[in-house]
Amino acid sequence: MPRKSCAKKNIKYYNSFATFAGPNTIDLTDKNGKKEQVTAKYILIACGGRPNLGGYPGAEECCISSDDVFWKKDNPGKTLVVGASYIALETAGFIAGFGFDTTIMVRSILLRGFDQEIATRIGDYMKTKGCKFVRETVPSKFEKTADGKIKVFVDDKEYDTYDTVFVAIGRTGCAGWLNLEAVGIPYNKNGKVVVDKNEATNVPNIYAIGDVIEGMPELTPVAIQAGRLLAARLFASKTRLMDYSDIATTVFTPLEYGVIGYSEEDAIKEIGLDNLVIYHTLAKPLEWALSEERSNDYGFFKVICDKTKNEKVVGMHILGPNAGEVTQGMAVAIKAGCTKEHLDECVGIHPTFAEGFTTLYESTVKKNGEAVAAPGSC
Repeated sequence: MPRKSCAKKNIKYYNSFATFAGPNTIDLTDKNGKKEQVTAKYILIACGGRPNLGGYPGAEECCISSDDVFWKKDNPGKTLVVGASYIALETAGFIAGFGFDTTIMVRSILLRGFDQEIATRIGDYMKTKGCKFVRETVPSKFEKTADGKIKVFVDDKEYDTYDTVFVAIGRTGCAGWLNLEAVGIPYNKNGKVVVDKNEATNVPNIYAIGDVIEGMPELTPVAIQAGRLLAARLFASKTRLMDYSDIATTVFTPLEYGVIGYSEEDAIKEIGLDNLVIYHTLAKPLEWALSEERSNDYGFFKVICDKTKNEKVVGMHILGPNAGEVTQGMAVAIKAGCTKEHLDECVGIHPTFAEGFTTLYESTVKKNGEAVAAPGSC
């Protein structure tokens, strides 16, 4: 909430760094070093996280993170992106899109935690759009050259020299900054705290939401929703808890990726190999059809269903233009418990890309880990 809006709501705003002095007491230090102490019945930890540069020698002096990339006053030039997270791939995508030499250094797989068939398709697409991938490689150190470039080493041997090195290998929660020891709240080595289903820590009046809590999606809208519901429980006699299942999100890589629910890998783990049927199709969006540049480009739909629950949709994936817009609408249907039959009964809007969800006939089932055509599939 902006500071002016806080004032209108009679909310007192402190532009200070906060640390715990006790279960109801906070020490505040402003930018000029002025200190004061405040007390509260309830305290909410919502300090989020910060990019992790990996601890490589020279990283702090030589590399930038997602906190820095949009503050650059000069162009990135020849760029190395270290990491294969969604932040890494999104950033590599737009840097390459501006025409700069872009290399992505990948330790293992792309988009860990996301559907790996989708991740492979995104990687393949990005290669066609100018992104180069270096697989199974990690840097060992970085050094600045006399002319301000960055020398990258792998296994302590010189690898290459870049104008910019962007590191996106993960984020660390900021719980360790807050003097939680003063109130006895433990936090993990990744700087995150554990909360219960009510977002409460082990200290009854202290709560936490957002990226600083362990095991939940690191997404701003998730923190906002959790905060709204917590406030309603504390001050408006409501009882509704935050539902962390089936949260929709989008990865804004050059081939945009929208997702709700399980990846194929997680669905197999949670529901079982023999209980799944997967529908999929390629589709060319109308706005790509007459583009010579996109003559070989296709979008992709994938819907994962639980056969034991009347083919309830448990995972939905879309690759293509405006995937986020399509996904936001489909998220309501998934939350409402839609099945494959509901998708089939829905009349598509022609000639939209999203109508692909209403014409999914090609299906696969999993047998011994291998995809095979399902009986009766087209």
